[in-house]
Amino acid sequence: MTAGTLVLAGTPIGDTSDAPPRLATELESADIVAAEDTRRLRRLTQALGVQPAGRVVSYFEGNEAARTPELVEALAGGARVLLVTDAGMPSVSDPGYRLVAAAVERDIKVTAVPGPSAVLTALALSGLPVDRFCFEGFLPRKAGERRTRLTEVADERRTLVYFEAPHRLDDTLAAMAEAFGAERRAAVCRELTKTYEEVKRGPLGELAAWAAEGVRGEITVVVEGAPESTEELDADELVRRVQVREEAGERRKDAIAAVAANAGLPKREVFDAVVAAKNAARSAPQDGKGLS
Repeated sequence: MTAGTLVLAGTPIGDTSDAPPRLATELESADIVAAEDTRRLRRLTQALGVQPAGRVVSYFEGNEAARTPELVEALAGGARVLLVTDAGMPSVSDPGYRLVAAAVERDIKVTAVPGPSAVLTALALSGLPVDRFCFEGFLPRKAGERRTRLTEVADERRTLVYFEAPHRLDDTLAAMAEAFGAERRAAVCRELTKTYEEVKRGPLGELAAWAAEGVRGEITVVVEGAPESTEELDADELVRRVQVREEAGERRKDAIAAVAANAGLPKREVFDAVVAAKNAARSAPQDGKGLS
């Protein structure tokens, strides 16, 4: 029996007229439509004037693990499964990755219907450099974990793109201003493609003060990358930066490489600083913390 096909379909991030034409065709022909929210799917199909011919099932964070094997077996049996989320491309900070990985593991074909993307739309509208960027998704909710994550990328030179909930935006922008510097440029993109679309641009410090008054809607934050460093970093600072990355979960080898790249230094120079600090910690009285 020939295996089926998993189709990842992009859906509008706001204006339903942005739906790709192929989306309607896939909705009408799929054997199974797996939707993050079946009620939203119903509204979308009504707007597009189509009716799914196949079975509609829910596929969201709460049942993703349990439903994935069921969908993979349907795919293995020859079904065409269409995966849609509430907005944008599946698996980009939305359900989908688990199903794609499982399908690939079974050598099942995976294809996509390209569609709107909040990441690329916000990036293009931000007015910040777009030649190199990285997507960081949602930051941790806990302040300490969020601070650690931001510290990890404080020296990142590529433009950064984040998703954020409106009720956490002010805290996030304040944390970014602390980690990146209040003058680092950024753009808050709100309600993209919708009636009240707004792009607020400015230094992080000013944006944090603005957001403190309250912001509504779907939020994407774009932050300028770090400027090329011209500062002379001493060995202690290099070691500190490696430690921060290690504490965040990076392997020492990877942390050294990242610190060296961001500082524009040979990896050997950072490695030597770390080794020297480690040796110094071993020979010093054991009443403090050092590299282990």
